[in-house]
Amino acid sequence: MSKRKSRPKRPPKPKTAAAVKSAPSAKTAPRKASADERPPAPWGNFPLAELVILAGIIALIYGVVAGKEMAIGAGVVLAGLGGLEVAVREHFAGYRSHTSLLAGFPAVVVAVALFYVGDQIIAVCLGAGVVVFAVAFYLARRAFQRASGGLSFRIGGMRG
Repeated sequence: MSKRKSRPKRPPKPKTAAAVKSAPSAKTAPRKASADERPPAPWGNFPLAELVILAGIIALIYGVVAGKEMAIGAGVVLAGLGGLEVAVREHFAGYRSHTSLLAGFPAVVVAVALFYVGDQIIAVCLGAGVVVFAVAFYLARRAFQRASGGLSFRIGGMRG
């Protein structure tokens, strides 16, 4: 009986990008978005934020034309909520920094609540709003740095 020499095993040939894309896989992992892609909405491709902004614009126009103050307020709130949702999603995914916008929202809510509900003078409301803005700005900046891998801002092509 003769002994056969075993050949050293060669590493497998690297697959080309086209072969990898066309090859079916048993388990398809969800694709991770790159740093330059806008984060997807949790509800999929349905344009909910855009429709809420459109409803706000329509209500705002109706309120201005018809002289309805409630419609103007509803339009501003709806359009603001639609824009805020997009800003929150982009900010906490590390896509683009919206630190000032996100810090301004709770500051305005606190100032308005103190003025209308708490019956405080405007100086107290603005002072509390400034404090809330400063704390929220710090927290939002830290959250963006964690999400973006240490960047403190990302605007278009600029990164810092």
